[in-house]
Amino acid sequence: MPNRVEWDPRHSVGNADLDGQHRDIMARCNALGDCLAAPDTDSEADRRFDQAFAELMALARAHFAAEEVLLSAKGYAGLDDLRYEVEEFDFLADEIVTTENFDRQELQSFLCLWWAGHVAGTAAEHRDCLAGSSPTAAP
Repeated sequence: MPNRVEWDPRHSVGNADLDGQHRDIMARCNALGDCLAAPDTDSEADRRFDQAFAELMALARAHFAAEEVLLSAKGYAGLDDLRYEVEEFDFLADEIVTTENFDRQELQSFLCLWWAGHVAGTAAEHRDCLAGSSPTAAP
């Protein structure tokens, strides 16, 4: 059974672009689940999943870049932690959590859980920073 992840308005960071990216990423995690649940032939379902996975990875990289630019411009004190999180995600997605190492169900579950954690776990700090109410890095 595919996992589902839903956007929760409480996790808004107050930036339309980032919030839109978060919603889109979650929708794409769900689309991976749709591929798993589709009554297609195995090869067609695998092809659709792999295409949706590649699109999700491209969106993730664009999101991380946009997130870093916006937070950096506001002097986000947790920028090094964010960069570490991005590096870790890139490593996992490129080297470990792949269709070669895991079945597609496990991969979809991992992505749903990871993105739900990223969005929920960073929302308050990112929202505070983008609103200008969080501590900034030393000049």
